[in-house]
Order: sequence, then C-alpha cells, then structure tokens
Amino acid sequence: MIAGLKGVLVEKSAMEAIVDVQGVAYRVAVSMMASGRLPEVGAPVSFRVRTIVREDALELFGFLSRTEEQLFEQLTSVSQVGPKMALNVLSGLEVNDLIAALARGEVARLTKIHGVGKKTAERLVLELREKVKLLEPGPGTSQPGRAASPQGPSGDLVSALVNLGYKPAQAEAAATAVVERLGEGAALEALLREALKALRTG
Repeated sequence: MIAGLKGVLVEKSAMEAIVDVQGVAYRVAVSMMASGRLPEVGAPVSFRVRTIVREDALELFGFLSRTEEQLFEQLTSVSQVGPKMALNVLSGLEVNDLIAALARGEVARLTKIHGVGKKTAERLVLELREKVKLLEPGPGTSQPGRAASPQGPSGDLVSALVNLGYKPAQAEAAATAVVERLGEGAALEALLREALKALRTG
C-alpha cells in the first residue's frame, strides 16, 4: 500500500492534486482545506496517503498532517461514512475546528457542512466525541476551544483561492461577493465552491 508521496506538484484543484514522483504521476484526492495550503504548481510537495482499494479502482487520499490523516481514519470508522464523505467533512471545517465541534457535540455546526444531515452529524458526534479528544492539535489551525482565525471566512477564502492560482485582487473580489451572498456563517467548502463557480463564469 502507498503510505506517502513526495514529489513535484503538477496540478491542483479544489479537491484534487497530481504529484509527479520521479516521472510517475499520481492523482490524489485532498480536502478543500488541504488544497488551500498546497504550494504553487511546480513546487515540491509531500503527502501522507491512505490507499483505498476497490474492485474497479485504487484511490489515493492525501493529507498534509498526521492529525488530518488520523481524523480521516476516525471518520471512516463511523457507520455509513465512506472515504469520500469523510473527505467532504474535512473540507467543511479546519481540522482543529472539526475536532472541537465533534468533542463538544455541536451538531448544528456540523450540519452546515455540505452533504451532512442531522442524522449523520448526530452519528459522528455519538461515535467520535470521546475518540477525537485523544488527537493532537494539527499545525496551522486554531486549537480546539480557541476562537476561529481572526481573518474570518473571507480571509480563509482568499488564501484558498490564491493558493489555487488566482490573483489576490480576483480572490478578494470573489470572496467579498460570495461571503456577502451566503453569509459569514457559511462553511468554507460552500464559499469556495461558489467563488470558483463565479470566477469561472465571470
């Protein structure tokens, strides 16, 4: 099984990266949060990897930190939560904010993540509430119990768009418009999806 990849970033999108490892290109599924932290195309990149083997496919899921990988494992241990759903959940909140939401039983906050209904949120809390407390805080995010990043959803969105290759002015304009339309309480995943749609059609 592939446990990690270290090479050159060839392409990146909202939830996918292609890494060239000595002439072999690997397609890696990543969360939107991880995508926003990827380096520029052409730069070195390193992923921790979970390999999922199916009858008709071999899928690679990449993570930039041990904590994110461990949380992915815990999410996929929950009944009716597969790898893609787990990655979707990781796309909705920063790793440490997600850990905090699970540990505190914040069902309402979890249901703001795209694709997560009340029953799924309740099941996540029920099965992971105690387990996530054993995870170490991940790098680069607020620790559980602390306030969210002072730059807020607009700043996080701008950073994600810039890391995806958009110019700062473009990113700021799109972020401002989308946050005004969806509200500051919207999940970053939803904001990023709408911003990308606006930038592509605009």
